[in-house]
Amino acid sequence: MNRTPAHLPRRSALHLFGIGGLAAVASACAGPGSGSGGDTSDEGLATDGPVEGDVSFAHWRAEDQQVFADLISAFTSEHPEVSINQEISPSNDYQTTALQRIRGGNIGDLFVAFPGAQFVDMVSAGLYADLSDTDVVGRYEADLISAGSQDGVQYGLPYQYVFNQPVSNLDVLESAGVTEAPEDWDGWLAMCEAVLAAGKVPMAWPGGEIGNAGHLFNAMVMNNAPSDDMCAKIESGEYRCTDDWFLTTLGQYAELRPYFQDNPTGTAVEPAEQMFAQGEAALLVTGSFHMAAVRQLGGEFPMGMMAPITVPADEARYEGISNATFILGVNTASDNQAAAYEFLSFLSDPANATTYANGTAQHVTVADVEYDDADLAATSEWLDRTTLLAPRFQFVDLDIRNAAEQACIDVVGGSSPDQAAEQAQRVIDQRIES
Repeated sequence: MNRTPAHLPRRSALHLFGIGGLAAVASACAGPGSGSGGDTSDEGLATDGPVEGDVSFAHWRAEDQQVFADLISAFTSEHPEVSINQEISPSNDYQTTALQRIRGGNIGDLFVAFPGAQFVDMVSAGLYADLSDTDVVGRYEADLISAGSQDGVQYGLPYQYVFNQPVSNLDVLESAGVTEAPEDWDGWLAMCEAVLAAGKVPMAWPGGEIGNAGHLFNAMVMNNAPSDDMCAKIESGEYRCTDDWFLTTLGQYAELRPYFQDNPTGTAVEPAEQMFAQGEAALLVTGSFHMAAVRQLGGEFPMGMMAPITVPADEARYEGISNATFILGVNTASDNQAAAYEFLSFLSDPANATTYANGTAQHVTVADVEYDDADLAATSEWLDRTTLLAPRFQFVDLDIRNAAEQACIDVVGGSSPDQAAEQAQRVIDQRIES
C-alpha cells in the first residue's frame, strides 16, 4: 500500500489522512420469480435468456434512489422490454427482514446484503447465484471485493467502498493549530485538547445509536488487538472482553470522555451530523458515508479523514478502516435472472459506476472509475492506504457484536472498563453456550 509522501503542504497532509422506508417504483411493480427459497446455489446462473420482463431490485439506500432511478432510465432505454422496480427498506428493517422476504420470492431478482452476518446468512440460505465465471467480475478491483466471496466462490459484488473512520473539518483543526494527523494515542489526545481549548467539540459521536456508535470501535481495536481476526475470535471464545487488549481499549474510551459532545451516549446520528456541519465539532466520528449528508446540511468546509492510532507510531499496523459494502447479487429463486444479471452488468460498467459514485458521493469498487466529486477525489488516496477491513463485521452473531460494542458505550457513559467488560463477557458467554 502507498504511504503518504514526506514534506507535504500542511493542508495536503491533512487531506491525505482523510477526505477533502419507501418502495420507489421506476416502472411496473413486480416481485421476483416464484422459485423455492432453499439451497439452490448449485443451479448456476441463467444469463442466456431474453432480457425482458419485470425486475425487482431490493436494497436499503433510500438516499441513492434518484441516482438509481436515472441509471434505470438509461438501462431501460437500451432494453425497452425490461422494467425495474426499486424495493427500498430502511437499513434496520433490511437487516432483519430481507433474508425472509427475498427467500420467499416477494422481492429481489437483484438484491444486496450487508457485509458480515447478513451476507453469510444469505449465502448459507442459497440466495446468491454464483458469479465466479461471469464476465462482470473482471470489471472490479480484485482486492476490493473479497467481502462478496466465500470458500473461493464470488457470490456477490461489493459495490461501495467506504471508510468507517472519523471525518474531519480541516478548517476547525487548523484554527486549533492542528496541521497534521496524530501518529499515536498521545497525539490524538493532544489534538482533542487543542480543539477543546479553541472552543470547539473535538468529537461528535452518535453514541445513542449502537449501529453508528460502533464505527469508532473499528479504529479503536485495529491496532490494539493481537490479531486481525479479533472479533471472530471474541465470537468463538478464543478472545474475551476481559483480555488485557480489550481492557486497554475500554480504558482509552474512558480517556475520550471529555472530548465528546454533551450526552454522547444519548445522541443520534442526525444531531451529530448537524453539529459537525455547522462547524461546532472538529470530527464526525462515523465515516465517509456521511459526507454527503454533511454537504446537504450546508457544510462548506474542506473535509478530511483520520483514525485514532491507539499505539505508539512504530507499532501501528494500520492507518485506518475501510469496508466493501452493498454486496450486489442475483437471486437463485428468480425466474428472470437474465434481465437481473444484465442490469448488474450495466451497473458494473465503469461509466455507469462513475455516475453512481459522483451522484452519491460514494467510492466504488469498479475499476477505472473517475471521481469528479471534490470530496471523493480528495479521499481517493485512501483506496491505496494501509487500512483494515472493518472488524466489527467479522461478528456473525449480532447479539455478541452488540455486547462488545455496548461495553464501549457504557464506559463513555461512566462505567468502569472492568465492569463493562465483565458485563459484555457474560452476555457473550451465554450466546456461545446457547
